[in-house]
Amino acid sequence: MKNALINFFKKIEPDKKKSPFMHTAYDAFFTFAFTPNHTTSAGGVHIKDGMDLKRTMVMVVLAMQLCYLFGTYNMGHQHFLALGEYTGLFQGFHLKLFYGLVQLLPIFVVTHVVGLGIEFYYAYRKGHSVEEGFLVSGALIPLIMPPDIPLWILAIAVAFAVIIGKEAFGGTGMNILNVALLARVFVFFAYPTVISGDEVWVSGLAKAEAGAAVEYGWAHLSLLNGLFESLGWATFNPQATVVDGFTGATPLALAYQGGWANVTSVYTEGQMLWGLIPGSIGETSKPFIIIGALILIVTGIASWRIMLSMFLGAVVTTLLFNAWGATPFLEVPWYYQFYMGSFFFAMAFMATDPVTASSTNAGKWIYGFLIGAIGMIIRVLNPAYPEGWMLAILFLNVFAPLIDHYVVEANINRRAKRSKALAAKQAS
Repeated sequence: MKNALINFFKKIEPDKKKSPFMHTAYDAFFTFAFTPNHTTSAGGVHIKDGMDLKRTMVMVVLAMQLCYLFGTYNMGHQHFLALGEYTGLFQGFHLKLFYGLVQLLPIFVVTHVVGLGIEFYYAYRKGHSVEEGFLVSGALIPLIMPPDIPLWILAIAVAFAVIIGKEAFGGTGMNILNVALLARVFVFFAYPTVISGDEVWVSGLAKAEAGAAVEYGWAHLSLLNGLFESLGWATFNPQATVVDGFTGATPLALAYQGGWANVTSVYTEGQMLWGLIPGSIGETSKPFIIIGALILIVTGIASWRIMLSMFLGAVVTTLLFNAWGATPFLEVPWYYQFYMGSFFFAMAFMATDPVTASSTNAGKWIYGFLIGAIGMIIRVLNPAYPEGWMLAILFLNVFAPLIDHYVVEANINRRAKRSKALAAKQAS
């Protein structure tokens, strides 16, 4: 059956010279649907399996799915908390879930239409197969964006990241910087007001202040409300307003203003641990991110050395800041620092990118440790942006080849000295 299906697809394969664009589209689907048939012969010296680059990338995407599920629901949960409605975690479950879906789907679609469209164009122009790298980048970008990001800004950011960050360097496997982070940093520097402040982290509000109106669209009021009414379920209330005492501030913003006491005056430790707080779509839930990280470690796709060393770098730097204690933020204990922000997401899915990270084992320890240290420095000392992993990872992306160069040189010198010592011993 499998061979018959493959033979069928082989028969309908477009001619590469006559229809290059159609052949590019066909090749993208064919290589995605079927495992590669490039295997080592019985007498070969290598062992290979069916995990080509596409399937490796798909495994990374699968590891993110819990972040997608939780992020979708949390967007709705934070929205209704701001309105003082359905404040229990599972109250208004259908409203929260569908609200999140309505917010997430346009972000996901725009990301992939723009990113894959550019990849198809470059593959067609160069006459090669569609590259697999955007499978992961396209899944990461929606998770690291604020829920209320304007779609036109998102489209520009994705185009910039794919063209300047990857295609300009030769495509997948040749890029120096992490493509998903490049999209995020483009938004941060080109449109700083869009990705800062309290309003961007909770969607669907005219303003993040008491009495502000709710913003629902056609999908909420016509399509979904009609469906929910027919089922006898609760509906979206277009007359709702933001309740008194609401704040859309993230824990990091609160910590910078007044330390850990200021954070816990608004959020509990449980809320921060499980991710029931405002923030980027997929970066808030620590347990679900850790599950994804374990999947990547067990499958051998991500480096545990980078993850562990990044954790150690953050801990050591925080302990030094605790000893200094110049500001309330510097006094936050190291273990509480991990309750806040996107450290675990950056550690699991960003720093471990095999293309832009260090390749040598020793280099991975250095690379991860420096990300943890520099990221924590930016987090607690930078008043404009109280989070540092994005900038720290991009900074170390640039230095990863240099780190590997010196690690390899050190290995060569050490072996050369050992060889000379052995030769001298034999000569004597």
